[in-house]
Amino acid sequence: PRGRTEVTSPQPLQPRAHRPWLAPLVLLFFIAVPIVEVWLLVSVGQRIGALPTFGILIVEAFLGAWLMRREGAKAWTALNQAIATGKLPGGELLDAVLILVGGVLVMLPGFFTDIFGLIFLLPFTRPFARNLLQLFISRRAARAGVNVDVMRAKVERDTVIRGETVPDAPGPAAGDHQRGPSGPMVIKGEIEP
Repeated sequence: PRGRTEVTSPQPLQPRAHRPWLAPLVLLFFIAVPIVEVWLLVSVGQRIGALPTFGILIVEAFLGAWLMRREGAKAWTALNQAIATGKLPGGELLDAVLILVGGVLVMLPGFFTDIFGLIFLLPFTRPFARNLLQLFISRRAARAGVNVDVMRAKVERDTVIRGETVPDAPGPAAGDHQRGPSGPMVIKGEIEP
């Protein structure tokens, strides 16, 4: 019928196909990381001695705790400011997650996890990790059929829609609104990006 707009609800997301290779890959990762960590600890211990190796691990743990506290406070402030201004806290939220994970990785004993922990914690390397994480999330969302740009536009509150107020046409009584041919109020206008 004329003048009627039908709104269809989005189709429910279909469950993803089972990936049989994912579980063995995750298991291999959790087996390989401790083996690499022990190998690195033994190699460094043989070269510089057990006591200096133990000292380096303690210094790295304190450094990681200090960095996590400092960078975490900055990320928390940025997250609160984004929420207070009505901005979608995408990058700020990812920074907070990376700082938390990086702090845990640096405080764990070992050199291999410390490398990734420092990449997540240091302010000049974290943007690289954040961009990779955003790319991964965007690709996963696109495969699931979610348009991230549309979601951002729906949440964004800084969008201004310009328009003008037009006085009502003279009607039978004050306060009555102009009705369209099918009954409801008709609003005409343009939305500019």
